[in-house]
Amino acid sequence: MRVWAAIAYVGTAYRGFQRLAPSHEPTVQGTLEAALARLTGVPVRVRGAGRTDAGVHALGQVVAFDVTWRHSLADLQRALNAVLPADIVVWALGEAPPDFHPRREARSRAYRYVIYTGPWRDPFGRYLAWHVPRPLRLEAMQQAAAAWVGRHDFGAFGRPPRGQNTVREVRRAQVEANGNWVFFEIEADAFLYHMVRIMAAVLVAVGRGDRPPEAAGFYLEHPEAYPADAPAPAHGLYFVGARYDRIAIPPAPDFLPHWMEGGSPRSGGREDPET
Repeated sequence: MRVWAAIAYVGTAYRGFQRLAPSHEPTVQGTLEAALARLTGVPVRVRGAGRTDAGVHALGQVVAFDVTWRHSLADLQRALNAVLPADIVVWALGEAPPDFHPRREARSRAYRYVIYTGPWRDPFGRYLAWHVPRPLRLEAMQQAAAAWVGRHDFGAFGRPPRGQNTVREVRRAQVEANGNWVFFEIEADAFLYHMVRIMAAVLVAVGRGDRPPEAAGFYLEHPEAYPADAPAPAHGLYFVGARYDRIAIPPAPDFLPHWMEGGSPRSGGREDPET
């Protein structure tokens, strides 16, 4: 039986999602596979919707795996959460079509980048947000992010995971704030390597006044011009979720504290008609 599962994790202790050689573990994929092997007694391969980097978190990572299980799926979910470490949770689980693949079938994926602008570092959010200790120009950042919506060549913002195609379709890109917390959320059909983190760095430069909002559009017109800004730190990035046609994923639980929540809904399940 093929099973899909929606999981959340704090990526601080992991070297990314994708399984590595044993000497380079732990990874999220490796930890999930070890938990399934412990429950079933046989090796189980897990496939994911997104291959997050070391230190990147997830609210709605979608995985799939084949398993022989004599009990209910609810029992499987409870058993997995009983053996997984405390920084990974399976919050939804269901039977998938036998050929379902979470990466290939994703119609879109969404990421959120979290920035904390308080004058002093927040020890509780140290590994959950990028600390930029100064106010940011929210309207300028919103103007910059709006330029990315649509189908463009995003070659200036990263490299493709395979092949040479750097054209992507961004369905939404928005910046919101809640007190000292600033959220950049973006949804696209696919992403380039480091794309969201480089975008977040450009937005912070715009918010500081170091770059004009038009810089966002400039890099679309000049995809060969790599921004001078280093990618934003990995620990501020969250994989929010993915949308599919053949499976319906419920909205993710409210894991983050309310002051770290953006105003936009998390993606999941079937795509709304207007998007």
